[in-house]
Order: sequence, then structure tokens, then C-alpha cells
Amino acid sequence: MPPISVVIITFNEEKNIERCLRSLQGVADEIIVLDSLSTDRTKEICQRYKVKFIEQPFLGYVEQKNKALEFATYPHVLSLDADEVLSDELRKSILAVKNNWQHDGYCFNRLTNYCGTWVRHCGWYPDRKLRLFDKRKGKWSGDTIHERYLPHDNSTPKHISGDLLHYSYYTIDQHLDQIKKFTTMMAQVQFNKGKKPGFGKLVLNPLWCFIRQYFVQLGFLDGYHGLVICCLSACANFIKYAKTRELFSAQGPMND
Repeated sequence: MPPISVVIITFNEEKNIERCLRSLQGVADEIIVLDSLSTDRTKEICQRYKVKFIEQPFLGYVEQKNKALEFATYPHVLSLDADEVLSDELRKSILAVKNNWQHDGYCFNRLTNYCGTWVRHCGWYPDRKLRLFDKRKGKWSGDTIHERYLPHDNSTPKHISGDLLHYSYYTIDQHLDQIKKFTTMMAQVQFNKGKKPGFGKLVLNPLWCFIRQYFVQLGFLDGYHGLVICCLSACANFIKYAKTRELFSAQGPMND
């Protein structure tokens, strides 16, 4: 039975971290919390549990998660965010894997709670994640906010049952704050790649984003919060391109 290191990156997660840590009892043989210099009670809460708490200025999502892996004693790792919790079924599946580890990695579905509602459509579910893996067989990759664990070419991940419960936003204001932050980061990535969004993309992409999530991906079945999610996703899409155009326009007039 291989021991499992759980790695979690945090920043001001006093609302979430204890719930996450409680769900790991009996599963984790070691818990690493790599904290980006929180100013709330995150450290205090972690110290109530058997946690290796390490402080590290934020390097970026990809870099921070790869840095966290360096502190893991064991090669078999479960990587979580502070706002994620193991469901009972997923917990049983992970314990079964511990008893018979056969693959380089294991993925499972993530179910998101938005303002108190579990979202099963809008393209938010099943949201499959590869989070249980042999850290010698891959690394975190991606740009800015779209990080994912990338296994080596010859690795063979397996899907296991159970949901990773994700407590995303407690209020719409919190979602709006995140949109403001993430669209700025994504616009910078587009600018750095030299991708100038034309006027057509500025108009059509947000429209298609709403149609896809609300109608094609059945967001309307999630009721009021499904409508909110789809509208804000389209809005975020528009803002990302608008901010990207703003960066390019600072260099001179743009031709659409």
C-alpha cells in the first residue's frame, strides 16, 4: 500500500481549508500546504491538523503547484485546492487505489457548488480532473490560470468513481471579483502571444459562449443560478477580449 502525500496551495482560505483537511483524514499519509503568505487565519487553522505548512510567495498557478510537489515526501500524490472536498464515494475509491495502485494516475469528476447550488450543467460537470498521480510521471503545465497536470506520453491515467466537491463562489460579487482578476491575466496571455481579437470575435464569441452553455450544455436546467453562470461566462468572454484590445491599442491604432 503506497503512502499518499496530499498537496494543497492556499492564499486566504480560512473559509475553506478546514473542510478540505477534515475530508482527508484517513486518506492522507502526509499533507503539504504551500501558502502564498496568507493574511487571514489559514495558517492558524492548518496548525490544528497534522500539516506541513510552508510559506512561499506566489509564483503563478502552474509554478506554485509544481513547487508544492517538491515538498511531497512520497511519489504518489493527491493534489487539491483548498475549496475542494472528497465526497464519500471518492474517498472510498482513493482508498481502494491505495490498496492496489496499478496506473500512473487517476482522474475523477468534479462537482461545483455555486452560491449554494450544485451545478450539473453549463459545461461545469462532469469537469474531469487528473489529481491523483505518481509525480515522477508528469508535471503541472499550462498558462496563467488554465493549469492542468500533464502526464508523460507513456502514462496511463484511469477514471475512478466519486465526485470531488468544489465550493467555488459563495456570492455573485465574489464571482465578479474573480472575473475581473482572471480576465486581466488572460488578456495579458493573449497579448503576449500576439493574438489580436478582431471586432467580430469581440461580438460573436461571447454570444456563442452563452448559447453553448445555456442551450447546448443545458444550463437552463440549473435554474436561476444556471442563468447567472451563463450570463457571467459570456460577460467574462467579452471582457477578456476587450482588455486584450486595450493592450494592443496602447501600442497604436488597431485595424479590425
